[in-house]
Amino acid sequence: MKADELQTLIAQGESLTLEFKSDRAPLADDEMVEALVCLANHQGGTLLVGVEDNGTISGLHPKHQSAPGALAGFIASRTVPPLSVDVEFVDAPPGKVAVIETRAARQLVSASDGKVLVRYQDAHGKPGCRPLYPHEWTGWRADRGQTDYSAQPIEGISWQELDPLEFARLRHMVEENRGDSILLSLSDQDISRALGLAVESDGQLVPTVAGLLLVGKESTLCQFLPAHEVAFQVLRGLDVAVNEFRRGPLLRTLEWVLESFQVRNEERELNLGLFRVGVPTYDRRGFREAVNNAFIHRDYTRLGATHIQIHDDRIQISNPGGFVQGVVPENLLVTEPHPRNPRLADAFKRIGLVERVGRGVSIIFAGQLRNGRTAPDYSRSTLTSVTVTLPGGHADLKFVELLVTEENRRQKTFNVSELLILAHLWHERQIDTATATRLTQRGETEMRAAIEALVEMGLVEARGGRQGAQLSSECQCLSRPGAACLVCAHTRL
Repeated sequence: MKADELQTLIAQGESLTLEFKSDRAPLADDEMVEALVCLANHQGGTLLVGVEDNGTISGLHPKHQSAPGALAGFIASRTVPPLSVDVEFVDAPPGKVAVIETRAARQLVSASDGKVLVRYQDAHGKPGCRPLYPHEWTGWRADRGQTDYSAQPIEGISWQELDPLEFARLRHMVEENRGDSILLSLSDQDISRALGLAVESDGQLVPTVAGLLLVGKESTLCQFLPAHEVAFQVLRGLDVAVNEFRRGPLLRTLEWVLESFQVRNEERELNLGLFRVGVPTYDRRGFREAVNNAFIHRDYTRLGATHIQIHDDRIQISNPGGFVQGVVPENLLVTEPHPRNPRLADAFKRIGLVERVGRGVSIIFAGQLRNGRTAPDYSRSTLTSVTVTLPGGHADLKFVELLVTEENRRQKTFNVSELLILAHLWHERQIDTATATRLTQRGETEMRAAIEALVEMGLVEARGGRQGAQLSSECQCLSRPGAACLVCAHTRL
């Protein structure tokens, strides 16, 4: 690393993956080790020793200037298991800075005195370190795909704690949602074996966490999985119109949530010649996927309810437990499915409640855009919770008309990438490949293919060179002779 690169890094300020430590005193050995343990137990990151909290370079103390290799060896000797780090000294006026990089730990790392720390953000958004408590270890491992909490058998309960009525509900849902039809011919016990809702132990079937969540008796759920709770709230400005909490099994709870949502989901009519198109305030399929995602991905070891909140202009769905490792809002559309609770996720798929190919997020996006509304927003998510906002408000019926007309003409629905590009063009009139790549989260090659397909349809026009390609929907949408342009209202273009 060069001095100017170091200055650029420092200018970013401290974050969850970057920490500054002053070495004037000098820095205590324990404090250096704990800072690296903290970073490794989160996402990995960089520790800059010799930099003040405000970003001023004060330099390394002579104690730490022996050699990068010696410093790396010292850190390995003071961590359990030994933490491998990359150390580099960078000369930057007025002194040297130690740049120490660590990767994300695959197993919990502690200081040699047993301290286990993890990076976090406080209420003011400032990064820091805190203890990782024993009850959080299961969730930490689940975030990294190292354990499946939902597959664990629950000691202290028997097969009788699963409710036969919930098995009947499960079969009904399999039929209704065209799930795995093999389940329909199985007994309750065989369904449990097939879906991993119970496991054999000493010749007895013992319910797993997934089994108790899906088909367990409510009283047993409250006793053995006290963190499980679902809240359905309707908020009218500052007034709370509905505020209901349920702690029953997930299949019953899902039916309740969908019924409560549907009676409040108003629909407008769009007439296109001989066709009538219903435009709901919120896409039912997308809403169901969002709720199911909250159930499947929540951290059932963490207290707090899964909240479904209907506001005047939006729906917010949140669940305890942040994104699993490797997943961020910027790659949600393209990342491989990585549920926090694989056993529970598999059961939802085989019942037919969620997409078996892991396209749930795409369905949420497509449902919003196809109904003339803006894309889902995950920006309210934090390290400890995931929140998706589904914007409501007035639908852009002209945009819906464009989509329906074109899909009927070509006998093919738009994919999510095409919908995102068209929605952006509809409001901004132009887009470049860099913006399209960011919006769709796709690679440039795939993005160019999507753009070319839209050009071939006559919906958009390519402008500029290959490197600075521009697209414009202005006076181009439905630009065939005799067709009305929905952008500029001209009849012939």
